[in-house]
Amino acid sequence: MLQRLGAGLSRLSERYVPDAWIICLILTLIVFGLAWAGPGADPLTSARAWGNGVWTLLTLAMQFTLALVAAHACATATPVYRALDWLARLPNPASPRQAVLLVGLFSLLTGWLNWALSLVACALFVPFVLRRNPLADVRVVLAAGYLGLGTVWHGGLSGSAPLILATPGNPLLGTDGAPGVVSRLYPITETLLIPFNLVLICVVGVVGLAVVCLLHPTHGARTVDPDTLNDLLPEPPSFAPPATPAQRLDNFPGWTWLAAALLAYPLGYAIVTQGFGASWTINAYNAVFLAAALLLHGRPTAFLAACRNGTQAAWGIILQFPFYGGIYGVLQHTGLGRWLGELFAGHASTASYPLLVYLYSAAMNLFVPSAGSKWILEAPFLIPAGEALGVSPITTLLAYCYGDSTTNLIQPFFAIPLLAVMRVRFADILGYTAIVAAVCLVINMVAMLFIPRML
Repeated sequence: MLQRLGAGLSRLSERYVPDAWIICLILTLIVFGLAWAGPGADPLTSARAWGNGVWTLLTLAMQFTLALVAAHACATATPVYRALDWLARLPNPASPRQAVLLVGLFSLLTGWLNWALSLVACALFVPFVLRRNPLADVRVVLAAGYLGLGTVWHGGLSGSAPLILATPGNPLLGTDGAPGVVSRLYPITETLLIPFNLVLICVVGVVGLAVVCLLHPTHGARTVDPDTLNDLLPEPPSFAPPATPAQRLDNFPGWTWLAAALLAYPLGYAIVTQGFGASWTINAYNAVFLAAALLLHGRPTAFLAACRNGTQAAWGIILQFPFYGGIYGVLQHTGLGRWLGELFAGHASTASYPLLVYLYSAAMNLFVPSAGSKWILEAPFLIPAGEALGVSPITTLLAYCYGDSTTNLIQPFFAIPLLAVMRVRFADILGYTAIVAAVCLVINMVAMLFIPRML
């Protein structure tokens, strides 16, 4: 029955859900309408406010673009390529659920470390696993590969919203003398590393993993033939001996060592002098993954080729962030953000507010799949409304994070790398990911009823 329900949902989404960029423009029109209906800003006023905000998120867009490119460069290095093939041999080929378990664990671990690494590494890992485990259902394996983005990532070390609040100069602190949404930075020791967050993401991750393993069909699994898999497997990096002095200079490993040292030393110094929690920002984890990619590839030419290939996965971020910046401008400069905050405060209580934020964030994630830009849009009214009700910014932040993660499982935007490598549609896996999402939704809703209001 669940499989039939999933198939029906897949058909509906494939037929009626447009491209993410079109959804962004639809959301822009909705924001214009809300600005007119709420604070009374006419469309021309909103258009000017949109223009004032369109370029405000360029720094954030570049940070997230680098995150995806650096993760791709790490995941395609030769040592990582060999490690993935070794890992794929661990499950018993006669027990396909072991393959699902392995991919799910891999997705959870990489998702907690870095969302971009999880996207890229899981997309590369799945063909290896299917080649070594020919009885595994490709749809369920892909659903397991998407598990980290739907359960633990936003409570992990690369959680966009917490890292924005930890990063100096972020837009929520205010600019040019204007008051900010928050009055100070919040290091990850106060957000991502607190016991409540660590326990909850562990519970949600383990339950999600158990559900996706149980979903593997006993009979009638959809498998991939060996010839097709050989075509889908990524090619390891190639190397041609340099023939000219310029090529020898291009391939000199000393350049990568120098660049890695320049990236690593300032971060290491900051961690030693200021502590890990105060130093771990968006810029910090970008420095870590860029330095790791440099060292893993060894040669500048290999590193640059990997980064060039990685930009293909980042084009959506590059294109969409300016339009989200425009929406941010409307929220900030028309009074819409303040109006929405008052609306939230008027229809919520201290007890119900975290659950309301969770459900709101989960719903909005279907329309704005970029968590960082969505947080910039929503924080200006979510945080003040929470404070008015006696709910701390940290509690509001975490409720937002959990909601944003859950509906990733039914949102195709971040599944693009996984789907592309196996040449399947999101509709093929939605029936399975939707069931996992429903279970995670229930767990998180219960957790939001018990989350401390003043974390």
